[in-house]
Amino acid sequence: MDVNPSTPAAPSATRLADYAPPPYHAESVDLTFDLYDDHTQVTAYGVYHASDEHAVAPPPLRLDGIGLELAALVLDGRALGADEYTVDPEGLTIARVPQQFTLEVVTIIHPEKNTALEGLYKSSGNFCTQCEARGFRKITYFLDRPDVMARYTTTLIAERTRYPVLLSNGNRAEHGPSAQAGRHFAKWVDPWPKPSYLFALVAGDLVCARDTFVTMSGRTVGLEVWVEAHNLDKCAHALSSMQRAMRWDEQAFGREYDLDAYMIFSADDFNMGAMENKGLNVFNSKYVLAKVETATDADFEAIEAVIAHEYFHNWTGNRVTCRDWFQLSLKEGLTVFRDQQFTADMTSKAVKRITDVRTLRSHQFPEDAGPLAHPVRPDAYIEISNFYTATVYEKGAEVIRMMHTLLGPEKFRAGMDLYFERHDGQAVTCDDFARAMQDASGIDLGLFRRWYAQAGTPELSATGSYDATARTYTLNFAQRTAPTPGQPDKQPLHIPVRTALLDRGGAPIPLRLQAGGASISHGSEIVLSLTTAEQRFVFEDVAAAPVPSLLRGFSAPVKLAIEYADDELAFLMGHDDDPFNRWEAGQRLATRILLGAVEAYRTGQAIVLPAAYLEAIARTLADTKLDGRYKALALTLPDYTYLGELMKVIDVEGLHAAREAVVQQLACAHHAALQHVYEANQTPGPYSHDGASVGKRALKNICLGYLSRTGEPDALALALAQFDAANNMTDQIAALSCIVETPGAARQNALGTFYAHWKADPLVIDKWLALQARSEAPDALTQVRSLMEHPAYDGRN
Repeated sequence: MDVNPSTPAAPSATRLADYAPPPYHAESVDLTFDLYDDHTQVTAYGVYHASDEHAVAPPPLRLDGIGLELAALVLDGRALGADEYTVDPEGLTIARVPQQFTLEVVTIIHPEKNTALEGLYKSSGNFCTQCEARGFRKITYFLDRPDVMARYTTTLIAERTRYPVLLSNGNRAEHGPSAQAGRHFAKWVDPWPKPSYLFALVAGDLVCARDTFVTMSGRTVGLEVWVEAHNLDKCAHALSSMQRAMRWDEQAFGREYDLDAYMIFSADDFNMGAMENKGLNVFNSKYVLAKVETATDADFEAIEAVIAHEYFHNWTGNRVTCRDWFQLSLKEGLTVFRDQQFTADMTSKAVKRITDVRTLRSHQFPEDAGPLAHPVRPDAYIEISNFYTATVYEKGAEVIRMMHTLLGPEKFRAGMDLYFERHDGQAVTCDDFARAMQDASGIDLGLFRRWYAQAGTPELSATGSYDATARTYTLNFAQRTAPTPGQPDKQPLHIPVRTALLDRGGAPIPLRLQAGGASISHGSEIVLSLTTAEQRFVFEDVAAAPVPSLLRGFSAPVKLAIEYADDELAFLMGHDDDPFNRWEAGQRLATRILLGAVEAYRTGQAIVLPAAYLEAIARTLADTKLDGRYKALALTLPDYTYLGELMKVIDVEGLHAAREAVVQQLACAHHAALQHVYEANQTPGPYSHDGASVGKRALKNICLGYLSRTGEPDALALALAQFDAANNMTDQIAALSCIVETPGAARQNALGTFYAHWKADPLVIDKWLALQARSEAPDALTQVRSLMEHPAYDGRN
């Protein structure tokens, strides 16, 4: 028996420029897992062939493997001698193999000791896998790279009483008792080729919540959510989310599911959040389990979004996968874009776009500005797990969105169809995707591809000037991207700027753009393509000086600098017909006020809110046409992370003091209106997750948050009353979040009551811990230190 040490040599950088196609491919893999308490025996029987360029003189066969005990190695039916192969800490090498051959590898692994949660491990007594990105090599010796796609057959054998459920990828072909007494088996066949990172198995004492889905071609697909018995009543929302995602993908992208069943397994300590293994998704319980009593509105939406994301990977990631890990955004950025579009259709397009941009600015922009800045498609890595980042995911999604903006919906859909037609069953690159979009649309995306290779957030400045005599309005743009580590010199990018001009009544002006000596009509909105460091656009037949509405819908992930006066921002807050820019105007004005307040605090001056801003907030509160969730976002101030990004030196104390002062002044100035809106948006009766009810709760609870900062004697009483009367987790958590900001007996009583009621539910207790950790109360640090000693806190998970 050969033992492969689990400690590889010090890692070296892997570079995109060094990519070479695999010298060997696996056509099929037949896996057998004998699962025991103290070990697992894995038998992998593979059919291999050398690639065309190595067919004449096949090189040594190199297989990846870490921490494995090699029990047998059989080439074309003959056991290899110890002098015919070598084992090292990172794999196995067979010196001579023919052009076509079979290889049987038998390994012993120890999932019961696997605390890294990569490969095969135990989770709450159940066997589970996580193979992306390099976990399969901890199961058996194999070509563990995404551009090796094979058809898998998997047989699981385990003790029947302890592990009655045996799951893997594909369709279940056989099951029954095994030759050994007390044990049984299940055989799964996946008809679709896949890379090793999509392999999965689950074995345990589980129960199943079931439903069905009828595809657009009339096939009935079984839907299965596998959980521990005590969680069976929390699966209904997951099942309905699966159905909505499957129907939407058929309607929006023409993608139909391709197996007999779509399965999800829920694990409390799954370390990746969720994983799209073919036909058998594995989720952290947080993204599956929900019921009215324990889940907030945000939980319900997040579960639907994550389930959709993993389901959408069936085509963007599984059927078409990435050639190498540098292309990670090919599957993740594209699938994030798809799940964003899905959630926008299921909820509110405006609210979804705003929340996505807030996430981008709070998480990805700082990444682009820091020492770890990297492109959407990195050019080197030491450990690929470090590149599952906001840049690859969220900025990657923005790159796809920009293509959608430049091509328009119809041509983008044509590009997606061509991408699937060309590359189904293949491992491809970001360039392959862009090429399909270009070929389907006829639009040159050569310059646009720089978005994949260039790190950093572009800074876009814009100025406008009106010529009353010529009746023209000129927009001048300049773009630059600051140097980032390893990229001191930056090139101009292809930036789509969705643009409108508003007259002083707030109506969009019909646009006629000068182009090559001609004047071209563009309706009331145009996408301007910026492709050089500086560009000018002249609009004709403009009767009066307009107010520009730029980067509508946040059409590119850039920092836009444009000098609006306070009254222009207030005007856009009230009149812009683009909901994102209407919200953005309010955020710009609030940001200006908050940064001014920081300076006032630093110099000892009074912090006073401008009347125009107070009036704009009053109009927002009173506007009954706006969706409740949208109004809640409009009333939410920019967060500390975003504000800090705008400061040369982050004044933490000043930021906190300034934000607290602004919140309190807003609350006091609008106390009566906040109270009225709070009362008007109650949701009596049984809990409902419909859009109107969600909007009412969002608006009501942000009003409660402001009211709790007024310092009025009844503020705490209002939060306590909502806490006691709440019939849903959204309202109870919102109230408790207000209560924790006020030290004293009421806070301790409320926290104690909540804990006593929910201590048996780990997901709810996570909320209890989190809201205390986020508290800005004077004793917050002391409270957090105390929580670290609390029995509910587990620092390992």
